[in-house]
Amino acid sequence: MLKNFRGRPSLKTVLQASTVAGLAAAVLATGIPVEISRSYAEAVNVQSPSVPSFANVVDAVSPAVVSVRVESRVKPASDDGDGFSFDFNGRGFDDLPDALKPFFRQFGEQGHQGQNQQRRFGQPGGPGRLRPVAQGSGFFITEDGYIVTNNHVVSDGSAFVAVLNDGTELDAKLIGKDPRTDLAVLKVDGKGRKFTYVNWADDNKVRVGDWVVAVGNPFGLGGTVTAGIVSARGRDIGSGPYDDYLQVDAAVNRGNSGGPTFNLNGQVVGINTAIFSPSGGSVGIAFAIPASTAKDVVADLMKDGTVSRGYLGVQIQPVTKDIADSLGLSEANGALVVSAQDGTPGQKAGMKAGDVVTAVNGEPVKDARDLSRRIGAMAPGSKVELSVWRSGKAQSVTVELGTLPADQQASAGDDGDQQDQAQPPASEKALADLGLTVGPAEDGKGLAITAIDPNSDAADKGIKEGETITSVNNQEVSSADDVVRVINQAKKDGRTRALFQIQSKDGSRFVALPINGQG
Repeated sequence: MLKNFRGRPSLKTVLQASTVAGLAAAVLATGIPVEISRSYAEAVNVQSPSVPSFANVVDAVSPAVVSVRVESRVKPASDDGDGFSFDFNGRGFDDLPDALKPFFRQFGEQGHQGQNQQRRFGQPGGPGRLRPVAQGSGFFITEDGYIVTNNHVVSDGSAFVAVLNDGTELDAKLIGKDPRTDLAVLKVDGKGRKFTYVNWADDNKVRVGDWVVAVGNPFGLGGTVTAGIVSARGRDIGSGPYDDYLQVDAAVNRGNSGGPTFNLNGQVVGINTAIFSPSGGSVGIAFAIPASTAKDVVADLMKDGTVSRGYLGVQIQPVTKDIADSLGLSEANGALVVSAQDGTPGQKAGMKAGDVVTAVNGEPVKDARDLSRRIGAMAPGSKVELSVWRSGKAQSVTVELGTLPADQQASAGDDGDQQDQAQPPASEKALADLGLTVGPAEDGKGLAITAIDPNSDAADKGIKEGETITSVNNQEVSSADDVVRVINQAKKDGRTRALFQIQSKDGSRFVALPINGQG
């Protein structure tokens, strides 16, 4: 056999080998072509459905978006021994935002380490040097250099620098700011340069689900683009009386504040202002001031540096379903007047506690925030016709608006401290069933709540011992008998709830309590 391998093969061996080779050829011909042809194939090229690209929008709007660098003065102290004092446009160290305090505290500690550090900041008693204290975003709205940003970005600054998309740095001047809407306007001098600017979008055309693109300066990185959709409209985040935010899910982070959110036409639909974030980073819930709000405020700031708002001078609260039932309203809409302040336009026009403002110039009022926004958007001196629900009837009240005081505090008057005195408890079953024990108020106005059942409807509504009932269904009460009389009349009128006006040290409010079981 060894020779057969070494010598010339026999015919049988050749045929057997040919057969095997033929099988191998068949395998190669049928099983391996893909592997062989792959060496000659083109690169992978998948034909997928087309998806939106934001590149054209970004190319167009990026030159109009700027980074805003905010600076304030840090100057050495001459006699306090700490090495440094801080001047933040008239504010002290304790007035700084908490996030910035560690930064400046570090400089103060380093100030003890040697004269070289002191020379870095200037000699004692000198004017000090500007140091960065905040950074945000903004955008041009005119070709001659007006920039919109957030008030909270610039509020602690004494100098401002706008960094353009191409890296150019320009000093900016603060034209005006409005803390109530968190808006501010800066101005740069381009020395004849015309800047790329953007326009406002039409709010009426912005829909939940629309694509939006956010451009800004997150974490100081410079021009950064993120995309998402409008998630909701009309959000109230508790930041002020004019809350009416757009919610978007484009990634917005620290440093994006003051930057624009664009639609696919390159128009500004909102100004990024706040985020909801347990971690401090983006979780897809960001809030933007809508264009309709920003447009009017910015125009006023550019013209006068301040915003003048219409003023009624009444304290209001929302109308809940319970309150609507207690007043005989078919729907829980409008704004309930808690009090009309003396000498204000509302008080002069005859507005009273318990009135519900249901419309302004014929346009329905959705809630208390809606009324605040609409009155605030009107010019002082304007005459408005208010539709008011009073004592079960619709009435019309004409008011000439005043000017909202710049430093108005949204608080009611304090009636002063009351001394604890033993008051005889009321025995009427009606109030006991409501969970209330009352006695005469010290000043003779209303009924003092001396005890409350923690399992009662009154407790569930937040009524507390020490507060005062001043009226029921807009009728003043000074005894438990007064309350029972009003409740019985409400039952005869088919009401299932009565509207109690409650006075506390924090102000006055209305609470609707069920009266179904009262006799």
